[in-house]
Amino acid sequence: MMADLPGYMRNCSHTGKLAVLAILVSGGIVLQILACALYNNWWPMLTVIMYVLLPMPLMLFAGSDGSSLLSESDNSWVNATKFLTGASAVGSIAIPAILKHAGVIGWGALAMELSSYFIFVLAIMCCIRMNDDDDYSFL
Repeated sequence: MMADLPGYMRNCSHTGKLAVLAILVSGGIVLQILACALYNNWWPMLTVIMYVLLPMPLMLFAGSDGSSLLSESDNSWVNATKFLTGASAVGSIAIPAILKHAGVIGWGALAMELSSYFIFVLAIMCCIRMNDDDDYSFL
């Protein structure tokens, strides 16, 4: 379907996809900051460490072959990448849950933190889908 459209229409649709990704990431950042600012408690910002660490194994070990992450592999580097990325993803959920369990943050901050995480995950999934859709790749 995209091949039938003129070039300017394809570029416009790609720009729209990038705009949606930018809005999702911005919404996640806003929720992250609001979880801290509304409750006057900056402990939930600890999850930012996990958000920074999350893509590091993918960038360092997987390289440009992102398809190897979605298939079964005997490569130990790919397996290490999957493990470290999974541990970072679990940590992104665990940190707010532990802070709530310890009584450091309230239910509202926990809900905003988890909402922020799921919005970031949605943005990453949309980005992966965008790159797999057609020949337009920006990663």
